[in-house]
Amino acid sequence: MTTPVDGSTAPVQDAVPEAIDAAALPADLQDERLIASHGVSGAISAFTSRLRSGDLGSVPVVVGLVIIWAVFQVANSSFLTSRNLVNLTLQTSSIGVIALGIVLVLLLGEIDLSVGSVSGLAAAVMGVTFVNEGWSLVVSLLAAVLLGVVIGLFYGALYTRFGVPSFVITLAGLLGFLGLQLLVLGKKGTLNLPFDSGIVKFATQSFLSPALAYGLVAVVVAAYVLSRLRNRAARAKAGLSAAPTTVIAIKAAALALVLLIPVIVLNGDRGVSSMFLLFVLLVVATDFMITKTRWGRSVVAVGGNVEAARRAGINVRMIYLSVFAACATFAAVGGILAAARLVAVGQSSGGTDTNLNAIAAAVIGGTSLFGGRGSAYSALLGALVIMSISNGLALLSLDSSIRYMVTAGVLLIAVTIDSLSRRSRQAHGRA
Repeated sequence: MTTPVDGSTAPVQDAVPEAIDAAALPADLQDERLIASHGVSGAISAFTSRLRSGDLGSVPVVVGLVIIWAVFQVANSSFLTSRNLVNLTLQTSSIGVIALGIVLVLLLGEIDLSVGSVSGLAAAVMGVTFVNEGWSLVVSLLAAVLLGVVIGLFYGALYTRFGVPSFVITLAGLLGFLGLQLLVLGKKGTLNLPFDSGIVKFATQSFLSPALAYGLVAVVVAAYVLSRLRNRAARAKAGLSAAPTTVIAIKAAALALVLLIPVIVLNGDRGVSSMFLLFVLLVVATDFMITKTRWGRSVVAVGGNVEAARRAGINVRMIYLSVFAACATFAAVGGILAAARLVAVGQSSGGTDTNLNAIAAAVIGGTSLFGGRGSAYSALLGALVIMSISNGLALLSLDSSIRYMVTAGVLLIAVTIDSLSRRSRQAHGRA
């Protein structure tokens, strides 16, 4: 009850209605209410509604990946064999790890053009200190990764302290760290890593046993079901709309198929590589950091509107510093994995198209160039697309010029879809 301005105690109508029109709710809450009230049909309706409004998520890249695989399988029946797909996972891992860092800086609406040079420099530091200087492998790896952290903090400091655009900072880094890489490698320019070293064995010879791979699938699906059931119970206890158990069961079954089919195929040859598993674990951990932690929500907020984030009390400077540091660290780890897979470090490490492939993977995977929208899984899907094109064209013995043009076309299509979907989301209130 409220009191009239004239001081009388007669009851008046409350200013806020008890029931709020569902159409006035945010889009996500509308989807949750629809799923809770209509179950599977509601989930389908919510999904189609998001697509119509331009909230495409990972749909374009998944459809594109299916088309790419179908075309290459028709052109060469060896493409989808277990042996070739195992090779594809090995090729994807290093680029994918580097792309993870690009996803983070793109979430801020920034860019890092030097990830290729940083990855090559980290590989050179690891190789030279381990092979030539006699350092232990662990110390060499830590030195290379720490170098990535320092470089990222240096970028972040320049950006936050002096306001130098990230494009300029990282372009200078691309050139400067390439020169430093050549200096570290010395006159020979190339060195081979010992075949019996732990890092080489990990990248080339370490594969999960079939039993362990299937066990991991079971653990992941069980963890997903328990997580969703706990979330459902918590929402129900709070009086909020909650997804029916039928929807949870269907999603769990879909997840099991998505994980089980690749494992079955890969086990037809050497199995799931430890290096690819490391990449997937990094994707899952990064996704958790983005979606479930205060830091991740702050990153998305800064990328969406930096001034609004600052006024909301977010330490914007710390966010920029941490994201640039994370990006350079992922670049260093990716460079180490690439060198270990090739069993060598050289002047071309991190060069050629490493830089462009990592950036293209993040964008093709669905991370917006406009900031504030993306997922760690963009790195996984985008890297699979990029390396599938490279792998498929190599099987067809086509020139690298064709690969560059095809990749350019796919990248252009991805950016165009992102721009159009962004306009549609804004028109439908989902931006």
